[in-house]
Amino acid sequence: MSLKKKSANYISAKESREISKKNRKITKELEKKRNRKHIPEEEYITKMKNPENCVEFDNVHTYFFTDIGTVKSVDGVSFDVPQGKTVGIVGESGCGKSVTSLSLMQLVQRPAGQTVEGEIRFNSGDKVVNVVNAPASVMQKLRGNYMSMIFQEPMTSLNPVFRIGEQIDEVIELHNPEKSKEEVKARTIELLEMVGIANKEGVYQMYPHELSGGMRQRICIAMALACDPKLIIADEPTTALDVTIQAQILDLLRNLKDKINSSIMLITHDLGVVAEMADYVVVMYAGRVIEKGTAREIFKDPRHPYTIGLMNSKPVVGKKVDKLYSIPGSVPNPVNMPDYCYFKDRCNMCVDACDGAYPCEYHVSPTHVVSCYRCAEGGTANEQ
Repeated sequence: MSLKKKSANYISAKESREISKKNRKITKELEKKRNRKHIPEEEYITKMKNPENCVEFDNVHTYFFTDIGTVKSVDGVSFDVPQGKTVGIVGESGCGKSVTSLSLMQLVQRPAGQTVEGEIRFNSGDKVVNVVNAPASVMQKLRGNYMSMIFQEPMTSLNPVFRIGEQIDEVIELHNPEKSKEEVKARTIELLEMVGIANKEGVYQMYPHELSGGMRQRICIAMALACDPKLIIADEPTTALDVTIQAQILDLLRNLKDKINSSIMLITHDLGVVAEMADYVVVMYAGRVIEKGTAREIFKDPRHPYTIGLMNSKPVVGKKVDKLYSIPGSVPNPVNMPDYCYFKDRCNMCVDACDGAYPCEYHVSPTHVVSCYRCAEGGTANEQ
């Protein structure tokens, strides 16, 4: 038994060298293609399938080429972010939520991390850009101006040796070089007021360590909103905050979204936050989208066993239980994913068809899509 376990999880130095050599060849080719000096517009200018969408993820694959194998962090993700709407992305840690958003921003750590397949179509208003093929010069114009990100941990997002005002000023100066220093400072003060900071002049002169977690999170939101982006990516914006500050931050995001008419991609573990904020919900598991639909469909009628497990694991007000439900088992090894449904080994609702290949997408309704054989009857199949 121990020998079998060792052979399954053990990799020799020789095998590791062979994998590294193979990966270097792959990443070198990808980097060579990406670092060309003059990339023609035809390669990255495209059209939206639905002009009312702000972003369309279409069969996106983002891999990390490591010394022990290829980690398929995002493995064929497809969903849309409509203009002016909030899309909540949920799932347990390591399911690919943050990597999906970093792929959209083209901030995946290269050369080990690469988006190897699929399209991410971003509608900037003037043009539609396929982010996967876009050169760095184009992305620099998109990031900040049209799409921005509120990162997961505000203390590590802010530079500890620069004052708050200098850090927000830098964002505005970078994207608006025509503005004078007085205009830049006035805009920074306006942003600090917009995110609910009362002592805006005082905070402008402070360092990050002088502020509380909620204040630092507000600073990160102010930096993200500096150029009135069309898309705000909020990567767990309330994780480290207490419930009172959480409610304030969510109210702030909701009001600002309506004020500048932007879309929000909200990445979170908190189903309560999703229920309150999101118009649409995308449930991810092991790098794939397993269920997506409107917030009402997902919360009132969850179909995938994993989504049902997530719903059962949240505490309910007024319901007394001895122990909260937890989904049994663990996520499969991302280097060697099975060729059947990734959730099968943890699922207590398996049917005979689950012994076959990974399930395709089944439409329960025009907006509700589930990747589960239990939905095969009564649903229309959409081959992946």
